[in-house]
Amino acid sequence: MTEQHETPTGASKALQKDIPQATVARLATYLRVLAVLADDGVAIVSSEELAVAAGVGSAKLRKDLSFLGPNGVRGVGYDVIKLRDRIEDVLGLSEGHRVVLIGAGHLGRALVGYGGFRRRGFAMVGLFDNDPAVIGSVVGGLVVRDVAELTDAVAALQPTIAVLTVPDAAAQGVCDLLVEAGLQCVLSFSTTALEAPPTVEVRRVDLAVEMQLLSFERARNAESAAEEAMSAAAGSLMPRVPMTTSKGAVVQP
Repeated sequence: MTEQHETPTGASKALQKDIPQATVARLATYLRVLAVLADDGVAIVSSEELAVAAGVGSAKLRKDLSFLGPNGVRGVGYDVIKLRDRIEDVLGLSEGHRVVLIGAGHLGRALVGYGGFRRRGFAMVGLFDNDPAVIGSVVGGLVVRDVAELTDAVAALQPTIAVLTVPDAAAQGVCDLLVEAGLQCVLSFSTTALEAPPTVEVRRVDLAVEMQLLSFERARNAESAAEEAMSAAAGSLMPRVPMTTSKGAVVQP
């Protein structure tokens, strides 16, 4: 049995440079599962159990976690709290994030009202819009402020992430304001590809594209099922040819 080792927190930045993007996405999934296990009072989880809960193969999970340095005890499993904290550290979540959201429409209001963000270290600190009918209203405990105040508000609120849920035509202009104000991380729900300096990370969430990907997976699964059914049917219709042994005896298949 090997002893459990701790990787120094200071090594996180060095590790982050070497972790593939696909692994980062799966680490976020593992973190979600570990958070649920921790809430349920589970202290130790095996790689097989964690892999099943995350929907990946155990070999892939172990390879992903190898990027974090030595973790777990062979034959026993992973300490849920320690592994959760380790992933949070590598994902840059240890100190939490302050988030501003621009666009207080239906989607923006739904996102502000989602309690899961705060539980995962993302605190909504500002909500902005340009609609006079919306400005001044309260959503999720936040007063909707005029987007004209955005530059000054960013300096005061010191957010680390901005979320855009504005119409496509307004997205680039709002992104430009955020960049000028010093924001380096922008999450956009606009279908428009936003232009930003290389120092600014912009991620786009296109719900239509996500549904198209689901449609493709559904079609592919249906095609595979149909091929398997045809193969099984063809196998059942094949003639059963008697086989003869070396001594001339006939054996029915």
